[in-house]
Amino acid sequence: MADHALELLDITCTFRARDDARQRYTAVADTTLCVAAGEFVSVVGPTGCGKSTLLNVAAGLLEPSAGSVRVFGRPLAGINARAGYMFQSEALMPWRSALANVMVGLQYRGMAEAEARAQATQWLARVGLAGFEDRYPHQLSGGMRKRTALAQTLALDPDIILMDEPFSALDVQTRQLMENEVLDLWAGGEGRRAAPSPERTPLGGGHAVPGGRGRKAVLFITHDLDEAIAMSDRVVVLSAGPATHPIGEFVIDLPRPRDVAEVRMHPRFVELHSQIWGVLRDEVLKGYAQQLQKAA
Repeated sequence: MADHALELLDITCTFRARDDARQRYTAVADTTLCVAAGEFVSVVGPTGCGKSTLLNVAAGLLEPSAGSVRVFGRPLAGINARAGYMFQSEALMPWRSALANVMVGLQYRGMAEAEARAQATQWLARVGLAGFEDRYPHQLSGGMRKRTALAQTLALDPDIILMDEPFSALDVQTRQLMENEVLDLWAGGEGRRAAPSPERTPLGGGHAVPGGRGRKAVLFITHDLDEAIAMSDRVVVLSAGPATHPIGEFVIDLPRPRDVAEVRMHPRFVELHSQIWGVLRDEVLKGYAQQLQKAA
């Protein structure tokens, strides 16, 4: 459909077993997942259910065994050049300063040094790191490194943001700050803390996407149900593996703008959490049993 930024259509991913190349393991089976332009979609499921596999397919880093991927209505071939990927583990180069890390993607795209520096400096300021441009990763806190990685991703002005449990390693307070920061940037600075202004444009730089509202499409992978509900327009629940597939989809009709801590006290949040957990609970128990079996 024209208003879809990303379409994963009947995706199946089958891999060879590590210990026996003759055996096959199907991580994801017959999965369809679409994200509209400007929509924030979270995917939740048990550990090891294939969430990151789907994200890698969306990024063009992994070719599915069956099915197809469409980006703004066009078949994806190779790397998804319209997507930015924020990984679970930090992808910062330790020998580069925060500014140089944010600049690197722009430089790879052929942007002039002065322009790349100016744009990277602006993005570091937008994620609250003005004055830390010359710091190296080891001189930054965990939250600051995540902010740098966020600026690195957004500086490329992607139309689609792919995020793989980006805040899972942070403490609760820092995590909530980062979640609110992402929502504020995604909303174009019109969220909880910032009034609309010409300088605060929608997440990614402010270029409107086809069929969208100026916001970027976000596909967010998380194991934290509270995080998924607090941030998203829609939550998709995956089954336990093997042969993972969607088993539930929920529209998150909580009012925006949202503060991820305060919204948890909203009666509708509690209701949605109960509904989604009712679907997810058995799959989490299955996934946990499978992990114990593997470890035995």
